Order: sequence, then structure tokens, then C-alpha cells
Amino acid sequence: MRIMGIDYGDARIGLAVSDLLGMMCGEAWTMQEWNMERAADRIVEEAKKRDVGTFVLGLPKNMDGTEGPRAELSRQFREMLIERSGLPVILWDERRSSIEAHAILHATGKKEKSHRKTVDAVAASLILEGYLGSL
Repeated sequence: MRIMGIDYGDARIGLAVSDLLGMMCGEAWTMQEWNMERAADRIVEEAKKRDVGTFVLGLPKNMDGTEGPRAELSRQFREMLIERSGLPVILWDERRSSIEAHAILHATGKKEKSHRKTVDAVAASLILEGYLGSL
């Protein structure tokens, strides 16, 4: 069973899918979608194509562990994914995932301007890898 990591954002959504054994991150990409309902539909469609059995959705928390408005949006998005897919959606603390993603891209020599195209996919990979590592 594959597992899909999701870094949900207002305009861009990072997606990453594990290997068939659910042991390591494989494919990662970014989807542009501003509408939450269309985003959920598109993600469910991508999940079906890849035989995904579980979603891991990043839950944005403040550094002190509290939740703000972004966390509430993630919780709403979680409910949409469950409703549309019937699959489990695990919320995963994504603190620092975007910061780490920028650091990874910087370390590979990517210019700051080009980070925008891939940072969400890298963040989704980090969310997925964190979850897989916890299993």
C-alpha cells in the first residue's frame, strides 16, 4: 500500500508518494489549485492512479505547539479528503518542514527564486518521510 504525503497550501500543494511497501518516499510533485474542493478531488484522483491507501496531511503548528488558522484549514481539508476518498487521513506535525525544504534546495545549489517551484514537493516528502520513519 502506498502512502501519500500532502503539504497543503492556499495556491500550491506539495504531494509525495511512498513506494509500494510504504517504506520510503518515491515520487514528489507540486499541484497548483486555489479551490479547496477541487484540490481534494484532484488529490483523490491522483491517489487512485497510484494505489494510495493512506494520506498523511501536514498540520501546521506554531513553534510553541499551538494551532492557528492554518491548522483549522488543514483539519477542514482532512475531512474533505476522508469524505471523498474513504481513506484514513493522518495529521502530521509539519513544523519546520518548509524551512528544512528551503535549506535542502539551497544546499543543492538551487537559487532562492527557483525554490517556489519545488519547495512544496520537498516539504511533502519531508512530511511523508517523518511519518514513515515513525512506523
